[in-house]
Amino acid sequence: MSLIGLSTSSVYPESTAHAFGWAAQLGYDAVEVMVGIDSLSQQSSALTQLVEHHGVPVCAVHAPCLLFTQRVWGIEPWGKLLRSAEMAHEVGADVVVVHPPFRWQREYAAGFVTGIAALEESTGIAFAVENMYPWRASSRRGMEMYLPGWDPSAEDYANTTIDLSHAAIARTDVIELAERLGDSLRHVHLTDGTGSAKDEHLVPGRGVTGAGEFLRHIAASGFTGHVVLEINTRRATSRPEREADLRESLEFAREHLGVHAG
Repeated sequence: MSLIGLSTSSVYPESTAHAFGWAAQLGYDAVEVMVGIDSLSQQSSALTQLVEHHGVPVCAVHAPCLLFTQRVWGIEPWGKLLRSAEMAHEVGADVVVVHPPFRWQREYAAGFVTGIAALEESTGIAFAVENMYPWRASSRRGMEMYLPGWDPSAEDYANTTIDLSHAAIARTDVIELAERLGDSLRHVHLTDGTGSAKDEHLVPGRGVTGAGEFLRHIAASGFTGHVVLEINTRRATSRPEREADLRESLEFAREHLGVHAG
């Protein structure tokens, strides 16, 4: 049965520590740690203490490969991925989520597919490559910013991630994407989007991706990977408002995966 996790990015600008508190309070099964500028997110020892204090495990580590985390853990991309795998081992996670390289990272991109396979072999950790999207300056024109490409189904990855907000930007049918990925689909970022050029990360069910149908599809297909809520609550003006979004997201996941609260 899939674990339903909470990404630490879902509570930003609150801290990594707050994310563990929210997960424990609301009944999430696990946490995905977004390694970022919050120093706690970079320290395995601190994360282990949070796991022990709240009784909520870490299911995945998101490598620092976003634009605003390009300098976290240095600038050498393979070193950052190796360090992410080391953290995953230290905190008990079995997945590292990674984005494909940017076009300007030409050397990294040239060996990315084979390099990811080699890292999985050497570390025993699944590196689940995430679907991204063409960058759109308008509704008609897109710019390819990722190499080998933004669609992981076009490459021979052993493990992949579907992010529904990214799929909304790319105007990708998420069920068709899941079918193309087949057994490589290891991880899901459950969220939503309206199809605009913005990476919205809406509460699932508030966009156009068919998030509920997607969850029912993967559940019927025997998916046993992690389903992690990665939503944007930055506009929440109060703690009750943030709590309502986090609770609604968890209940949505449980309902459509057919999981009952324990």
